[in-house]
Amino acid sequence: GGERVVGIRLGTKKRGCNGLSYTLDYAYANHRDRHPRDEAMTISLPSADMPGDGLRVYVEPMALMNVIGTTMDFVDDEMSSEFTFTNPNSKGECGCGESFN
Repeated sequence: GGERVVGIRLGTKKRGCNGLSYTLDYAYANHRDRHPRDEAMTISLPSADMPGDGLRVYVEPMALMNVIGTTMDFVDDEMSSEFTFTNPNSKGECGCGESFN
């Protein structure tokens, strides 16, 4: 067995033609030991029965200023199943949607 997943870790990295893209990784039981400077939050949804309620989200310190105010959603349709990000502070995105600034 592998390590127990306890949440997700959100970050940004340099990518694409516009500067930054979001990264998502699993956060494991020893996350606080490995990444003590990450900001942590817990998602609270209107009903505890809704998928995602209680999910622990960790944000990398270098990404914090880039994700303030960002809304994350999960879209599952005929074309894809993916997380989407809406960042009101973004000045623009590249045409392919791979990066933002």
